[in-house]
Amino acid sequence: MSNLEYDKEKKLYKYHPLFDWSLEDVENYIKEKNIPYNSLHDKGYMSIGCEPCTRAVIKGHDFRSGRWWWENDGPKECGCHVK
Repeated sequence: MSNLEYDKEKKLYKYHPLFDWSLEDVENYIKEKNIPYNSLHDKGYMSIGCEPCTRAVIKGHDFRSGRWWWENDGPKECGCHVK
């Protein structure tokens, strides 16, 4: 996968501007540019959704493991970009 992909089914291009960025790159950019962000990230909430579907994640675990945590270990996507 690259920064740009074409979705044949939906007939549109999808651009992923942060594709090559690490989490550390994103955090540094936020700090350098003084960009406002959700303070729950500082409390271990890496992927934030609705209250019952979200919980904090232990450092080093998959950042998506805090979403839909009660379900099985299969893919957990909203359906917007499922292949």
